Amino acid sequence: MKKDIHPNYRKVLFKDITTDENFIVASSVETSESITENGVEYPLVKVEISSSSHPFYSGKERAGGTTGRIEKFNQKYKKK
Repeated sequence: MKKDIHPNYRKVLFKDITTDENFIVASSVETSESITENGVEYPLVKVEISSSSHPFYSGKERAGGTTGRIEKFNQKYKKK
């Protein structure tokens, strides 16, 4: 293996700015901001969407509104 080519992993705090939730994960991302959480200072990365705010993972996914489509289909192909 070559020396000094592998990324440096450390604990990083990811902050979802939509839901104000924090996630501490090992990462190699570079950032200039830092934050103190529970008395420990972590590099800070702000994200707009995470598993706590994404509609699919949070369970707040909107249905496709199939009711109107079914009625429209039935009216279009209704036997006369």
